[in-house]
Order: sequence, then C-alpha cells, then structure tokens
Amino acid sequence: MLNVLIVDDEELARMRLRCLVQDNPDPLSVATGEAASATEALAWLDANRCDVVLLDVQMPGMDGTALAARLRERSPAPAVVFVTAHAEHAVAAFELDAVDYLTKPVRRERLQTALQRAAERLRARGVPAADEEPVLVVNDRGRVIRVPVSEVLYLKAELKYVTLRTAQHSYVLDDSLAELEERLGGRFLRIHRNALVARRAVRAMERRALAAGEGEEGAKEGWAVRVEGLDEWLAVSRRQMSQVREALLGEGA
Repeated sequence: MLNVLIVDDEELARMRLRCLVQDNPDPLSVATGEAASATEALAWLDANRCDVVLLDVQMPGMDGTALAARLRERSPAPAVVFVTAHAEHAVAAFELDAVDYLTKPVRRERLQTALQRAAERLRARGVPAADEEPVLVVNDRGRVIRVPVSEVLYLKAELKYVTLRTAQHSYVLDDSLAELEERLGGRFLRIHRNALVARRAVRAMERRALAAGEGEEGAKEGWAVRVEGLDEWLAVSRRQMSQVREALLGEGA
C-alpha cells in the first residue's frame, strides 16, 4: 500500500485528490496526510513518512519545485508526482526527478498510472514502505535522534525550549508547543498552556500542593494529572479541567 501526502494550497483540490487516492485500486493507496503549503508539508514529514507526495507547483511561499528539491535530500526520499494547472512547469519538474506530471483537473486513470510509476520507482530503489509510526526528530548533543511518538509521555514548554519526556530520557526541542500540538493531532491532550500529555499516559487527576510557578498564578494548591511510567504530576489549568476530565472518563483511564 502506498502512503500518500497531498500538498496543495486549495482545499477543494486536496479533497478531490484525497477521494481519487482512496479509490485507487492498483496500487492500493491511502492519503495519510495533507498540507496547504511547503512549510506545512515539511513539518508533517518531520513527524511522519510517506511513499508518494502529490505536489502542486504554484503555492504561496516556497513553491512546489523548491519543495521537491528539498525532498530529494531526504533519506529515503518519497516519490514526487506534480499536480498543477500549469503545463509549462513540466521540464523543471522532470529535472527534479519527478515520477509524473499531472494537469488539473486530474483524471482517475492518469492518477492511477502515476501511482503505478511511483510504486515501480520505489521498488527499483529498494525503498521500504513508509512507517505508520510517526516520530519526532531531536538534536541531542550532536546526535540526530528519531523518537517514536508512541514513546513520548509529555511535552512541556520551559523558557525558550520544549522538553520532550519519555520513560527513560528527556530531550530538548526548538519547536513551539503550538506547532507540536498541531502536528501531533489528537494523540496528545493539552492540560495547561505549557504542557501536552499523551492521552494514553494520563492515569489520574486530583488536587495537590503545587510547586512554585505551577498552576494558576499565586495558587498553592490545584489540580494535577499523574503521568504513567513517571513519578510526576503535571498541573492542570482551570481552563483545561473539563477537557481532561472528559478524556479520563471517555477513555476509561
């Protein structure tokens, strides 16, 4: 099965491509991600892998050809299929080693042909199927480490950085908490303006004495959640209490 990322600044175009991809019988394909810009696409790819990128050329900011050049630097690099209303970019697209070049409106048969070519290209290069397990990429004392999202217990903003906590390690990220929340979707629950906790890791919520700087301003006691696998409690803001309670009740934690 091909995992496909759709990159187009027009929502209707993304919707049509998503339907065509999902209906494609050979090779079986699934639209695992969407992005409205090159920046969004790169952020998505930092946490996920895909086999094929269906890529528009003309977009605000970085255009499709510039993004395709960036994608060639990745290992393994996804196969790129350009999808655009402008045929004059075809030469530049194939110079970037694009698998195919489709003009809008995209016909079902042409998309199938393009995806078949992409599958053949990936097999010829010996590229394995994309992992379904998303990761966060961190720089740790000169090393680049891929941390599976399934191992992340919480993300907490502290000063200019975000601390990523697993059961065994702590790492520092340069990303903002808002960017991480958008990238990770529903896997994580915001419990405070400075903290996201993996839903699966929330085990209890109760009132506790708070350390200085935690909870609401000036409060010495407040609500906090216990994080599975750690002897730690994280403060819950009043604004997020109902959401955390619903998550606990709804997920049987």
